[in-house]
Amino acid sequence: MFLDADSLLSPGLLGDILRMIESNKYVGCGSTLRMEGLPWWADLTLRFWTGASILCRWAAGALVVCRRDAFQDIGGFDQDLYALDEIRLSKQLKRWGRQRGLQFTVLTGHPLETSSRKVSLYSGREIAVLIFRIFILPKRTLQDKKHLSVWYDGRR
Repeated sequence: MFLDADSLLSPGLLGDILRMIESNKYVGCGSTLRMEGLPWWADLTLRFWTGASILCRWAAGALVVCRRDAFQDIGGFDQDLYALDEIRLSKQLKRWGRQRGLQFTVLTGHPLETSSRKVSLYSGREIAVLIFRIFILPKRTLQDKKHLSVWYDGRR
């Protein structure tokens, strides 16, 4: 289990994770997210991400759970990526699982409570520019820390 330090794993979500593991039907999972105090534009962005995450079965970086053997077989997180590596990991886990009759899922019953700190530290414009850059130049952006200020410039 990979859990961001600024996230809170509720008893309900932990129970969902344990039931998922005990079912022996899954290679792993992610979870939907909840962030308190978001401005309207950030809440809309989170809602969009939640829909995409559920539809595509992509884990959010704040929580990834997977089988150890699968994680080792696929080589873990991509060390060439400085952000959004959980999406690539989700895709690889799904592929690994399909070959063994296992699924990857996104749990929705008890969203993971995670920090909205970065939304208050960066303007909507800064975040929009970063998202736009990731869509237009994904490889160049995700493989270079200098383009990922929201994660790496040290604002706290």
